[in-house]
Amino acid sequence: MSPLHVRAKTGEVAPFVLLPGDPGRAEYIAETFLEDVTTYNTYRSLLGFTGTYKGLPVSVQTTGMGCPSASIVAEELVQLGARVLVRVGTSGAVDPALSAADLLVVQGAVPLDGTTRQYLENRPYAPIPSWPVLKALERAAAASGEPYHVGLVATEDAFYATNPENARAWHRYGVMAFEMEAAALFLVAKMRGVHAGALLTVSNQIGDTEFVEESLLRRGVHRMIETALEGLVLLEGEV
Repeated sequence: MSPLHVRAKTGEVAPFVLLPGDPGRAEYIAETFLEDVTTYNTYRSLLGFTGTYKGLPVSVQTTGMGCPSASIVAEELVQLGARVLVRVGTSGAVDPALSAADLLVVQGAVPLDGTTRQYLENRPYAPIPSWPVLKALERAAAASGEPYHVGLVATEDAFYATNPENARAWHRYGVMAFEMEAAALFLVAKMRGVHAGALLTVSNQIGDTEFVEESLLRRGVHRMIETALEGLVLLEGEV
């Protein structure tokens, strides 16, 4: 029996999966980076594709926006045999050292969301990526020869409820950027015995009235995806 939302059969999803929130980005990854692509899910626009990258079977699965959707997708991918889940998304920076289109390797996620709180029954917890995945993503970022950052993010629920001053105050605790899925992804992966990590592209500084020029953001996203795929290649045989 297929899961309720990611309506694939066992064997259609690869052990290594990239997780963009945007279905358009999932299509872009499949069309631009993968070979021999097949589509295994279109339900609710949670587009899912499987192909190969440098001979490695890789799936790309849309999560939608926010932890509730991302956690459902992560749970169902694990049911389908996924072993490594890597989020590839955008973020709003609170660290003034970050610029638009910068690459951020996520070291941990402050859980400001409700999904992790429900899973944990309000227990305190520190969602972090799997060490092998974090190490591989950092190695891939370093190998690109371009600047990148490694650090903490905060995961939140309500995009339009964010107060820029309150968000930027998190920088004093080491938070570099805000996003909407990593904390739940890291927690679900730990609970289900699989590996997870996250790469983010900075889209803007929190409080900016608009995103940066689309062409600049596209270049940052392209680099992020390529780095994530190279990280998966490094992980082959290790997890």
